[in-house]
Amino acid sequence: MRALWLFLRRYNAFFWFILFFGFSLVLVVLKNNYQRSSAFNSSNALVGEAYARINSWKSYLLLTETNENLAKENAQLRNNLQYFTTHDTTRMTTVLPKIDSAQVSRYDFQVAKVTNNSVHQKSNYITLDKGLADGVEKGMGVISSNGVVGYVLHVSKHFCTVQSLLHPDTKISVTLDSTDVFGSLVWGNNIDYRLAMVKDIPNHVKVKKGEKVYTSGFSEHFPKGIYVGMVMETGITSGDSFLDLRIILSNDFAKLQQVYIVKDIYAKEKRELEALNQDNG
Repeated sequence: MRALWLFLRRYNAFFWFILFFGFSLVLVVLKNNYQRSSAFNSSNALVGEAYARINSWKSYLLLTETNENLAKENAQLRNNLQYFTTHDTTRMTTVLPKIDSAQVSRYDFQVAKVTNNSVHQKSNYITLDKGLADGVEKGMGVISSNGVVGYVLHVSKHFCTVQSLLHPDTKISVTLDSTDVFGSLVWGNNIDYRLAMVKDIPNHVKVKKGEKVYTSGFSEHFPKGIYVGMVMETGITSGDSFLDLRIILSNDFAKLQQVYIVKDIYAKEKRELEALNQDNG
């Protein structure tokens, strides 16, 4: 203790200098708009770089699982390709894969890496390494090879943040595999990042456990037929006319590494047309 005290006494001028120098820098940043803006942009760049480095290590640790998922996705694509090359599409009577082929040209998919992610908060967000420079815009949907992830909330030049499905304000229109009725997918009051709720299903609809849930295509965020999850609990009453379903999500949000940002080419046209209805109201 005595040695520490002697050390502080001997170099007290140096420590006072560091203290006042730091205080001066804080005042310069707080009192000047240009310096404040420069410091804010620099801190964002440093934080983004730090997240990217941390995620590179996480990606390495999960490399085996990522390769397995890619192999499964490639196998599914090959199966779909084989299906279409061995069947006469003008005479098909069997059920086609869920994704509507008429919508293929309507959507563009851009690969992005997850640089930051939360799953245990009340409101969860994801940071991706794509931004304005890559053509990313607010409101674009985000999916993975396993299902729905969320949609873009904020965008900077090289990064964007995503409002995850694990967020109380996220609501996605979905439909059931066995019927054309649709409901709203929400995280609800779940604390488990593997579970979610499908609300507003008419109570006359018979839903079975294990039934698959897909996006309905009614929003501009996601194409129709993106797999969301599987029903694990039915008969949760939410009112006289509707019931809720608890589903297990197809995505393991804790292990997200690579996603696809979805751009609806006709989104602007659709919004402008629907805005006319509000103007007439």
